[in-house]
Amino acid sequence: MTQPKTRFTSEQEPAQRHTAESSLSSAPREPQLPQLGPLGMARWAWRQLTSMRTALFLLLLLAVAAVPGSVFPQRNIDSGRVADYLAQNPDAGPWLDRLGFFDVYSSPWFSAIYLLLFVSLIGCIVPRTRVHLRALRATPPRAPARLARLDQHVELTTPLAPDEALEATRAALRAKRFRVHSHDATSVSAESGYLRETGNLLFHLALTGIIVGMAVGHLFGWRGDLILSEGDEFASSATTYNTFSPGPLVGDDAVPGFVMTLDDLDVQFNETPGRSFGTPREFTAHVRVADELGAEPRKADIAVNHPLVVGGADVFLLGNGYTPVITVRDSSGQVLYREATPFLAQDGNYRSVGVVKVPSASPKQLGFTGFFLPTAEPTFANGPVSVFPDAQNPELALSIWEGTLFPGSAPQSVYTLNTEEMTQVPGDDGKPALVRLKPGQTYELPGGRGSITFEEVKRFAGLSIRTDPGAPISLVSALLATLGLILGLTIKRRRVFVRVRPAGGGDAEPGATVVTIGGLSKDSDPGLAAIVDSVGAAVHDPPAERTDRS
Repeated sequence: MTQPKTRFTSEQEPAQRHTAESSLSSAPREPQLPQLGPLGMARWAWRQLTSMRTALFLLLLLAVAAVPGSVFPQRNIDSGRVADYLAQNPDAGPWLDRLGFFDVYSSPWFSAIYLLLFVSLIGCIVPRTRVHLRALRATPPRAPARLARLDQHVELTTPLAPDEALEATRAALRAKRFRVHSHDATSVSAESGYLRETGNLLFHLALTGIIVGMAVGHLFGWRGDLILSEGDEFASSATTYNTFSPGPLVGDDAVPGFVMTLDDLDVQFNETPGRSFGTPREFTAHVRVADELGAEPRKADIAVNHPLVVGGADVFLLGNGYTPVITVRDSSGQVLYREATPFLAQDGNYRSVGVVKVPSASPKQLGFTGFFLPTAEPTFANGPVSVFPDAQNPELALSIWEGTLFPGSAPQSVYTLNTEEMTQVPGDDGKPALVRLKPGQTYELPGGRGSITFEEVKRFAGLSIRTDPGAPISLVSALLATLGLILGLTIKRRRVFVRVRPAGGGDAEPGATVVTIGGLSKDSDPGLAAIVDSVGAAVHDPPAERTDRS
């Protein structure tokens, strides 16, 4: 059965259409979020960047970003090691180089984190400082109507008049260094602990100062390292250091032109049997220094943690070791190599490794690599081993190589020998030749290749000369950061409110006053109850009786 169709007259159609539109308009609509726009997005990004959470995240990220600088060799410290790494890692090395892992501290991504952290700290400090200055000028807020609702409160009755009771509480609060203000005749508001926020701001400002000090030191400071043997002279210039790392804004004229001679390196080791046997007791470099060319030299000592200041630069004693004087001659007796060659210690007994490179040897270049043993174990039962760090039985143990010393003309460290295009020289028995020499001995190289002589033993001092104009800034900032941290952790932000009213009825004496004292702290504060009690004691007369305490 079909349903009859409903028909509307021309008079009914407008009314029906209005009812339908009304029902549609009353239906729930999807919420329309406002569009931020470019300016709104910029404000949102700025608030996110300047939040304390972002600053802490960037500080952690900066620490993580500095890790590759200690894992991978850095080009400004040892370009030879970087070249060796690239040669040994032909796949990953070039990508790491493109990403700046061999120049971490001057890479764009490290600089970006550094600058973002600086901007974040500044953006956090400025508004907080403005709010804190307003708080310092503002008066404490009005006392709440019901002080009994505060965490710490006490109510007592005193025979003092209301104005006398209020004056007594003002005096007690001022004695405790509270800022006191009365908004009306029946209450007192007091606040203390403004130095807490001052300490927080000082801490964050000091962190910014440390960053600025690091930036100043990086831009305007420089560092040069060298190994100086006993009896050798060193003239300071940008080209005479073994490694030289200038700041981006440092010119060659910033390096002082002093002259230094290492007269003696005094090293003493403990010879008493026991757990401390062989431990170092003293390292002192006795030098003569002329502040400039042609100046009269002066004697000075450089020890661990006691640097020498010369020409505005600090000279630190970082290490020491042995430099055997080695001479290499060809088959005709002509000297091809004669130097005090530094060998680097590998353990506490100064078992040291070193390399002698003779590029002028003919028909093939020669290279020697091996160990210097200050006190050699004579049997070599466990290989070349030193049993004491002092030079009591010095000996050289070297292997001989011939071929191309510098394959591809790539730079390499003076302490390593690249044997990719070299072969080991055999002895008369066909096995690889091993050179063992004591001071004064000579070894004739197989096949008429010449000879090698161990002349004598000298010590060397590893010196680091540097200037860091940002160090005073960082030092002062670190001290201020410590002070700010102490203030922020030890000072409590407190508010104490007092209200008085005449005592009515009961056992109260005529003219007595009810004093209600409440205390409020921003954080957990075990000492707040004692402050409330002491303020109450200022108006509490011995015969008076407390009526409530919590």
